[in-house]
Amino acid sequence: MPKRVDHEDRRRQIAAAVRRIAADRGLEGVSLNEVAAEAGISKGSVQHYFASRDEMLRYATTTLRGGIEERIATQSEPRVRDLLVALLPLDEAGRDHALVANAFVVRALKDPEIAGHFRTGHGQLRDAVAALLSVGQDAGDLLLTADPDTEADLLLALVAGLGDAVLLGYRSGDEAIALLDLHLSRIAASREQQLPST
Repeated sequence: MPKRVDHEDRRRQIAAAVRRIAADRGLEGVSLNEVAAEAGISKGSVQHYFASRDEMLRYATTTLRGGIEERIATQSEPRVRDLLVALLPLDEAGRDHALVANAFVVRALKDPEIAGHFRTGHGQLRDAVAALLSVGQDAGDLLLTADPDTEADLLLALVAGLGDAVLLGYRSGDEAIALLDLHLSRIAASREQQLPST
């Protein structure tokens, strides 16, 4: 009896191979042959699921957030700081994710479909950060003057810059976290600020 193959699982397996190659050599190292070897399957199997390299790369882009979502899922009650720290390349897995994402950003400049995936993913991430900020605001933990949507944009821009600084080696992970915490402290409400004026 022939072995049944979970087609979506096989596509994810191929996408994972694309990400591993991209983390190690950039997208220039990604070819159908290299991906097949990395995934441990035949080139024909890769071509069965993806008619071209471009199609394979476009699908792989849709899987980029998986690692971050797994990190966040380990938090029983994620806070905005937990989510933002998870975006920084502080360990090997985080560094690999950042390298892959950066490689795809360059590709997105010339591929509208990949750019669209990035816009969608960024929008979802921004909404998640804004929602956590709103919870903090409702609980009295954030300054009432802080607009959650605007702060989400600023925080994600800060984390993107800090992530690049860590990747390039001119900031350590601890320094990046300290700078993030400094910004978060500036939007945190103090006890005095929470008290109504008399």
